[in-house]
Amino acid sequence: MKYTHTKLVQIITLPWLLLFGTGACADNPQPLQVPEGFRIDTLNFSVPNARQMALTENGTLIVGTRRAGNVYAIPGALEEPAPEVITLLDGLPMPSGVTVRDGDLYIGALNRIIKVPDVQNNLHVDPPSVEITNALPDKSHHGWKYIKFGPDGALYVPVGAPCNVCLSEDERFATLLRMDVSDGSTEVWAHGIRNTVGFAWHPADGRLWFSDNGRDMMGDDIPPEEINVINRPGEHFGYPFIHANGIADPEFGDHPAAQDKQFTPPVLEIQAHSAALGMAFYDHTQFGDAYQNALFVAEHGSWNRSSKVGYLVSVVRAAADGTLEYEHFATGWLVGEDDWGRPNDVLVAPDGSLLISDDKQGVIYQVSRLSR
Repeated sequence: MKYTHTKLVQIITLPWLLLFGTGACADNPQPLQVPEGFRIDTLNFSVPNARQMALTENGTLIVGTRRAGNVYAIPGALEEPAPEVITLLDGLPMPSGVTVRDGDLYIGALNRIIKVPDVQNNLHVDPPSVEITNALPDKSHHGWKYIKFGPDGALYVPVGAPCNVCLSEDERFATLLRMDVSDGSTEVWAHGIRNTVGFAWHPADGRLWFSDNGRDMMGDDIPPEEINVINRPGEHFGYPFIHANGIADPEFGDHPAAQDKQFTPPVLEIQAHSAALGMAFYDHTQFGDAYQNALFVAEHGSWNRSSKVGYLVSVVRAAADGTLEYEHFATGWLVGEDDWGRPNDVLVAPDGSLLISDDKQGVIYQVSRLSR
């Protein structure tokens, strides 16, 4: 087995600069914490089991869910007074993935991709829809989706491994697919990805970055969660043979299928079991130069660990020498061993604020820079 290294990356955890924000909800035992000079607020509406978010050009927030089976639309979500929450669709199989392109809403629901044309003019229950495909794998284990259109106009759709760790005869498992939405056809864009529920294209060079959740049952601190970068189509990122920077899997590390493969290592490792999910590059000016092109990551939090980790939003920034610096940005959802909220996705709003979905509380938070 060989690694293909593209760049040496240094991981630095910076000191926290924390200020009590105003993020609060009924079950919040303490204020959330964000860096000095910022504030965090809870938007004044409820979206049960809120997962991936998308915004229309008219300011309607679209929110997918996993367990609820619903897709919600909130017109004027960032405005006052309390906006209306519309249940667009219900009863879908894990419709967690949502994205908007050219006025149309696309929904990723397990084995299906559904389009709601001209969604802004169809903000009502059961709007007209078109099924792009229902031919994706239908295994529910790691089957929930996170979808986005790339700069090339194709829809990128992950298919997680149907297990903790295994090999599958269907090559689409443990991959990121590239889909032509005109006919639903797909090609495998990257292999060896256990479960990505977050990706974004870098604003400067256009490369695709994605999070990947490490396997369970190997201990509290291995393998780390990964942030990876795709440099070319067809790369293999290790699963199930190796994890992170060369940690051999106890069952598949010496598997014959691994012997002729080259594996691309992550550019960043995050504490094991933190469950790094939704991510977004900051491409606005409100947060200032220090956050230009920074990568925000929602860390959903652990379940397979003796003491809990994650339950926060982190930020990754490039230092002057090209290494990556990692720090916690928004915290407070974990109090001791009690997690009262779980960040799931992040989205940069048109005004430059950062939206955070919380699928445990069923709310959306908004982080803003205070006037300078």
